[in-house]
Amino acid sequence: MIGQSFAFLETLQLVKKTACCDAPVLIEGETGTGKELVARAIHYDSDRQEYPFIPINCGAIPDDLIENELFGHKRGAYTGAQSDNSGLISQAQHGTLFLDEIDALSPKAQVTLLRFLQDQLYRPLGGGEPYTADVRIVVASNADLEKLVRQNLFRQDLLFRLKIIYLRLPPLRERQGDVILLAMHFLKACAAQYGRGEKTLHSATVKWLNQYKWPGNIRELENLISREYLFEDGNVIHIALPTPSVTERRRCVDRRHIYSTSLDFNEAKSHAIETFEKGYLAEALTKTNGNVTKAAKLVGKERRAFGKLLKKYGVDKHLYCE
Repeated sequence: MIGQSFAFLETLQLVKKTACCDAPVLIEGETGTGKELVARAIHYDSDRQEYPFIPINCGAIPDDLIENELFGHKRGAYTGAQSDNSGLISQAQHGTLFLDEIDALSPKAQVTLLRFLQDQLYRPLGGGEPYTADVRIVVASNADLEKLVRQNLFRQDLLFRLKIIYLRLPPLRERQGDVILLAMHFLKACAAQYGRGEKTLHSATVKWLNQYKWPGNIRELENLISREYLFEDGNVIHIALPTPSVTERRRCVDRRHIYSTSLDFNEAKSHAIETFEKGYLAEALTKTNGNVTKAAKLVGKERRAFGKLLKKYGVDKHLYCE
């Protein structure tokens, strides 16, 4: 777990405190924020570290097999059950069972898990006497479970059982300064794994990495760095920035307000001129792949005057480079 931002360090302190407790944990966060990594950190920093950490994706468990997956079965429990089979709970005995994408559980599966959490007793399919489990439950979701409860898509009583300790992982865009730290870590990992030498990032790439919103968070960053490392023949990685969509190119434009009568005539006129100029600059840069000299020539303006307009409206030419 790498980072130096306030949001990251605050989360790290909570993770350390959580490891010292032995209650169920709910981890929420966007896709790619490192929920399983945090779950593992909780386990391996706890008194259960010598015992198994068993991860399972709830979305991968068929609804009719949930009890078999969790509790296991005895020989002859059903057709094809030719031997005893331990379930996930038995495999995680004295350790931690990590249930990822807990929001994917069906209503039936939610009831099954709730019943187990009430007393940590379970009975394998086809079995007789119940077994007592000594397992810590850690669950994760990239959805807001409180919202799902309000929509009657998740049981409130199950949420109460799971949310004794709650951790929200901050998205990468909220972790100021951590993007480059992580990127450099991934570059070193690539060098060690693929043996193609140490590589660094171009200054323009560093700027873009810090400005990008990272909807896929750390996983998206890791994949990007790995791909660019492998494709770059030199020692400096200059990532070809994605071409912005029409919406992004004209992100400050809102045509609904150009002719709004809530503005007086002069204000409306100024707003319309600003809207036109921003869109015109964006279109010129798009056609010339961010080349200011060519864009100025294309629209019949001097480069210096064109540059002043870019500065005036805060238009970043790098967003238009392919």
